[in-house]
Amino acid sequence: MRIVLVRHGESQGNVDPRIHAEMADHAIPLSARGRDQAREAGQRLDDHLRSVYGDPDRAPHLRLWVSPYRRTRETATELIAGAGAWIRDVREHVLLCEQQFGLFDGIPDDELPSRFPDEWAHYDKCSRFEGRFWARMPLGESRFDVAQRVHQAFGTFHRDAAEHGIRDLVVICHGVTLRAFVMMWCHLSPEWLEDEPNPHNCAIRVIENGHDCGYVFDGFPRQA
Repeated sequence: MRIVLVRHGESQGNVDPRIHAEMADHAIPLSARGRDQAREAGQRLDDHLRSVYGDPDRAPHLRLWVSPYRRTRETATELIAGAGAWIRDVREHVLLCEQQFGLFDGIPDDELPSRFPDEWAHYDKCSRFEGRFWARMPLGESRFDVAQRVHQAFGTFHRDAAEHGIRDLVVICHGVTLRAFVMMWCHLSPEWLEDEPNPHNCAIRVIENGHDCGYVFDGFPRQA
């Protein structure tokens, strides 16, 4: 199977984290810059697919999977504007969503010790003692939990391949989710995920036949 993983474009939450106090994480849209990034990523994806398949008319069925968050849906819309000739259909999978931050959702990191002193102390102890992969956010998820649910989504992809011959995928998701996807699909270790930097917005990474081929486009770093 060939899988192309794309992180969403810059969101309004990336620009101003205070928006998390006013809006649910799944409802936060792309910024104007994020929409431009997603359109550029569509062009970069088009270039990559042409280097692999030559022409859309000769390419296999390419299915796009997207997390059901607003910023990933909007990334998909803009990306299709540049690479839509390759996409045969679009599906959503809830298991591709962002890590759930629970009690800490929308709270700036520097405010956590004062607003939730007991919960923060417990999480900080677990993070330092066990590692961030295993430490669970209060009422939320650990990165271990994200890896588990991403792995559950693989059954859908394998059934599509076995029953419908759909072996070429584009997956638009989130930073931790993307890293967890690579880790689980390629049978890498928790230590690999912890050492692997979070991708930039609209970074494009390729997995081919179980092998991590790395980024074909590094994406857009955050502005200072």
